[in-house]
Amino acid sequence: MIGIQLFNEIGTIFRNTPTFALVLETLLLITVVWLLLHKRGGRRLTKEQQEYLIEQYEPEPLVADTDPDHPLLRTRLVQSKVGKRIVVDGVDCLNLGSHNYLGFLEDNDILEEACKSLRKYGVGSCGPRGFYGTMDVHLDLEDRLAKFMGLQEAIVYSYGFSTVASAIPAYAKRGDLIFVDEAVNFAIQKGLDASRSTIVFFKHNDAKDLERLLQEQEKRDQKNPKKAQKTRRFLVVEGIYMNTGELCPLPEIVALRKQYKLRLFLDESISFGTLGKTGRGITEHLNVDRDEIDLISAGMEGSMATIGGFCVGSHFIAEHQRLSGLGYIFSASLPPMLTQAAISSLDRFEREPQIFEQLQQKARLVQQKFKLFNKLQLRGDELSPIKHLYVTPERDSFESESKLLAKVADKCIERGVAVVEAAYLQNRERKPVRPSLRIAVSRLLDEADILSAFKIIEAVSSEVL
Repeated sequence: MIGIQLFNEIGTIFRNTPTFALVLETLLLITVVWLLLHKRGGRRLTKEQQEYLIEQYEPEPLVADTDPDHPLLRTRLVQSKVGKRIVVDGVDCLNLGSHNYLGFLEDNDILEEACKSLRKYGVGSCGPRGFYGTMDVHLDLEDRLAKFMGLQEAIVYSYGFSTVASAIPAYAKRGDLIFVDEAVNFAIQKGLDASRSTIVFFKHNDAKDLERLLQEQEKRDQKNPKKAQKTRRFLVVEGIYMNTGELCPLPEIVALRKQYKLRLFLDESISFGTLGKTGRGITEHLNVDRDEIDLISAGMEGSMATIGGFCVGSHFIAEHQRLSGLGYIFSASLPPMLTQAAISSLDRFEREPQIFEQLQQKARLVQQKFKLFNKLQLRGDELSPIKHLYVTPERDSFESESKLLAKVADKCIERGVAVVEAAYLQNRERKPVRPSLRIAVSRLLDEADILSAFKIIEAVSSEVL
């Protein structure tokens, strides 16, 4: 009886199944049976042939040959606390290499507050934010950052590099379109790679070139309006570009964002805490409404005496990253003592706004003096705490310029000025970056320090170049 019911059920299935589906399934069944039963032909090797091949086999090295003079193999030993002055390879130097723009690394009040947090919470959180890694100081910092920037909500990451590298792919996906300045930093480039979106680079700080590309895209959209309706468009820029030290023409960028309906991401890792009367970044400096920016991100390493980074914007912007920001989800949260250091830095921002004018004045002094080098060319905005020195005249290859600058840096350190070559992954950068000495300006520098540094760098560069 059961057999008859089963037979009838199978018959019903066959009668209700379309003919093409039956044919397709039959072909698939025959293919699977053939693959399982088919014996591959070919002559088998003899034992002597096998032994000969094994004897001749030479595996490729796990690591390719490395130049023993490669810059990364030349380690400089720091033997003191990092601050305005630093001991490098036993030489006490004026520090022009560390990103300590406001000099907070030497602030005793911030250090004491961090130590209190260390005694209360211990060293680390031992978990991501979503898994027992969130402590009250993390929530306090996010609330303080949102209020400081005048926006709805902030989200804190434990590593500056991963902040923007996680934020971009949290929103942009395959099929989306991202317009990007060609000089963006490496963290942004990695975020673009992770997004798998279509990337369109425009010339550095050239709003006209960006407009040209947007007009070309608009013409393509008119030919395929259905695809255009489904394609999201983003625009990514930096406030101050790490690789050039130049300011973004933000008002022009915002105007294009409005006209062509783009989502604008702004990385203020250098400009936050350095530009504006109260340190709120390039939006304050250029009087741009922060509501015009969809997402503002920044690293906290440069101006806040800590590590990590944050994104700030609308409630949706922050909450979406708590579920989609890979650097937030899978990384242990920022250590509480360093979170407290960031809170204490914000206290200083609000209590002593004159520190930003002091830093900007020192940046201007460095600009005025360092543009007078005979063998080095200065690049960067006068207000930027990051400036670059290039060999002039330009040499014929990246390697030759890099070696010359390494010699200049070494001799400067020997004479008491710590400068460093800007480090790049040359074969990974989207656009080849020219070698340079990266100068980091600190608020604690005085006019005598700047003059002394100029004389030493000028003497060394004249000798080496």
